[in-house]
Amino acid sequence: MSTAKRRIGDRDIHPVGLGCMNITHAYGPAMDETAAKALLVRALDLGCDFLDTATIYGMGRSEELIAEALGHRRKEYFLASKCVLGFRDGQRYLDGRPEAIKSACDASLKRLRTDVIDLYYLHRPDPNVPIEDSAGALGDLVKAGKIRFIGLSEMGEDQLRRAHAVHPVAAMQSEYSLWVRNPEIAVLEACRELGTALVAFSPVGRGFLADPPADPAKFHDADLRRIMFPRFDAAFYPKNLALLEETRSVARDAGCSVAQLALAWTMAKGEHVLPIPGTTSLAHLEENHRAADVTLSAAQVARLDAHFAPERAAGPRYNAMGQASVTTEMYDFEKSV
Repeated sequence: MSTAKRRIGDRDIHPVGLGCMNITHAYGPAMDETAAKALLVRALDLGCDFLDTATIYGMGRSEELIAEALGHRRKEYFLASKCVLGFRDGQRYLDGRPEAIKSACDASLKRLRTDVIDLYYLHRPDPNVPIEDSAGALGDLVKAGKIRFIGLSEMGEDQLRRAHAVHPVAAMQSEYSLWVRNPEIAVLEACRELGTALVAFSPVGRGFLADPPADPAKFHDADLRRIMFPRFDAAFYPKNLALLEETRSVARDAGCSVAQLALAWTMAKGEHVLPIPGTTSLAHLEENHRAADVTLSAAQVARLDAHFAPERAAGPRYNAMGQASVTTEMYDFEKSV
C-alpha cells in the first residue's frame, strides 16, 4: 500500500519519523551500538526518511551513531538535530545565546559528518535570551548554508509567532499524543496557519499507549520515567491504565495495534502533523512505520478525543524541573496540579 507523504520544509517525507533519543539514553542504558546501528539502517530501508536527534542525546553519541550507520546514505533522509539544551557537570543547562547556538551547530555538523543539517531546532527556550535573538542566530546559520530550516521545541504560540517574524519556522516539536493534548490549546492551529509542521514527540506516550503498556515496576534505575514524568508514579499510573481499554476496543475496530492507533490519531489531527516515535525494538520500529497505512474514521477520532479528554489524564505531564524548562501552553486544571 502506498502512503501519502507529508511536507516538512521543502521535503516530502514518510509521515512517521524516528526519534533517536532512545538509542543512547533516557529509558535505561544505551543500546548496544551494533544493534543501534542496525535499527537505524532498518529504519531507512523501510522508508523511514526523517531522523530526529539532538546534541543532548547521549551527549552527542546519538548524532555520531547516525553518521556511522548512515553517513554514506546521507541524501536518503531528512536530518534534524537540536541545540540550547545541554548537560555539564552533572546538570542540565540552557544556552540560547547566538554564539552558543553557532558553536553547537558546528559541533553537531562534525559529529554528524555532514555539511548541512536539514532542520535545526532550539530544543528549549532560554529564559535569559529573547527568542528573537536565538531565532536570528538560526537564520544566520541558514544564510551560512550550515542548516536548511529552523525549528522550535516545547514552546508556545507567542514564541512561535515571534520567532517566525524573524525567520520562517519550518517545524515546532511538541509532545502530542492521546495522553498529552496541550498543542490543541494554541500551537496546533498556529502551526497550520503559519505553514509550520508540528512534529509530535512521544506520540505513544513513552510506552503508555501500547499493548501491553509500559510497566513502571520494570523500569531501570536510570529510566527518566522514574524521575521526570509523574504520570508513571504509583499514585497516578493505575488511574491512567484505566483509560486503555477504550483504545484496545477502537484498535480492534480499526484493525491495528494500540500503538498504531495512537500514531494514526496524531496524523488524523492535521496534514501538518508528523509523529516521531522512538524505539529500541526492530519489531516496534516496523509496527510504528506501518501506522501510516492506518486510516481512522471521523467517528473513531471523535471517540478517542472524548475518551482522552485532557482532564482525564492523572498527574502532571512533567515534574517541576521539567515544566520549568518549557513554555508550552497548559490547561487551567494543570496549573493547580
